[in-house]
Amino acid sequence: MSEDQAKRPLAVALHYEKGSREAPRVVAKGRGLVAERIVALAEENGVVIESNPVLAEALSGVELDDTIPVELFDAVAVVIGYVLRQSRR
Repeated sequence: MSEDQAKRPLAVALHYEKGSREAPRVVAKGRGLVAERIVALAEENGVVIESNPVLAEALSGVELDDTIPVELFDAVAVVIGYVLRQSRR
């Protein structure tokens, strides 16, 4: 990845069914204008957004519609816990 690319905003969207035994899947990802659109769509639809640049960078290597790798389960579980708590408010 180039230095210019690393400076552009990055967004990764995950899909997870509460109570599901399936791992979360990457359903959208992008940098720059695509990242801004992902965030805007999430906001328009009341989706909770968690800013975690390190995790987003790690997830950006996952292909679209693939489940997250085992190595990221713990980090993503923390984010899902945050999202579920925010959703209850």
